[in-house]
Amino acid sequence: MLSLIVNPASGGGRAGRALGAVRAALGRRGLEHHAELTLDLPHARELAAAAVKAGEMPVAFGGDGLVAAVADAVRSGDTVMGVLPGGRGNDFARCLGLPLDPVAATAVLADGAPLAVDMGAAGDRTFLGIATTGFDSEANRVANSARLIRGRFVYTYGGLRTLATWKPASFKLSVDGVEHALYGYTVAVANAAMHGGGMQLAPEASLTDGQFDVVMIADLRKATFLRMLPTVFKGTHVALDEVTILRGSTIELSADRPFTIYADGDPLAVLPATLRVLPAAVRVMAPARAAGAAGAVPDGTAKEPEAG
Repeated sequence: MLSLIVNPASGGGRAGRALGAVRAALGRRGLEHHAELTLDLPHARELAAAAVKAGEMPVAFGGDGLVAAVADAVRSGDTVMGVLPGGRGNDFARCLGLPLDPVAATAVLADGAPLAVDMGAAGDRTFLGIATTGFDSEANRVANSARLIRGRFVYTYGGLRTLATWKPASFKLSVDGVEHALYGYTVAVANAAMHGGGMQLAPEASLTDGQFDVVMIADLRKATFLRMLPTVFKGTHVALDEVTILRGSTIELSADRPFTIYADGDPLAVLPATLRVLPAAVRVMAPARAAGAAGAVPDGTAKEPEAG
């Protein structure tokens, strides 16, 4: 039995509009299920915990924040969870190689295989994707407040708005005990390759290797940064001299002014903070090829769902 945990407001209401078609597809595949609508993320965690107690598979149908909340509720146990993409960015689904059409993604619930993936943690808060601070976290905040821009391009809008007033910051970080410093734009602690609706900020990051990829973007002219932004969707920005990537499992991070860390589209912590990897923390239904390849990044051929 599947417990479909749905945020009907995700993706500007896309998840709610697709719910009927998703339930019909699950029925055609012979997957017994019931649907539960979330009130907020704490409620989603309660619904996931109730599904585990009932011996059901919790399936998160919404955005990355909902997926992370359900994963947090079932982590460190034997429960396998499912994911149906219904948000704006759907970056965790992209990294798993799921179809971005939620109806098509129901096939993975029927024919996929469990994959044990890492999570990240900051104190008692957890995340699945990329935890960013500095320019990227400010852009995420702007994107979350946008009302007229829809879909994944809201993150591009957030970046352009933030760039207009951005001033470089000084960051200090320790990666597995080794000290580093950065003057510039962003420090990103990546458990996965993508954020912001398909931006490959950390193209070599893996969900299954027990390590973070730490992406640091140093100061550069705003015009150069603007030219760099489109290259992040292909991950080619990492060739720039101003981009440094470190790897480690415990990251201590601070800055010369207040910043909030964002992950999975939502606030995670405030600086200073310590982030650590939780290896193989949660089991997720993934396409059989991805489960066999232990977290291979998809080839980018997934078709975007139609705007809702």
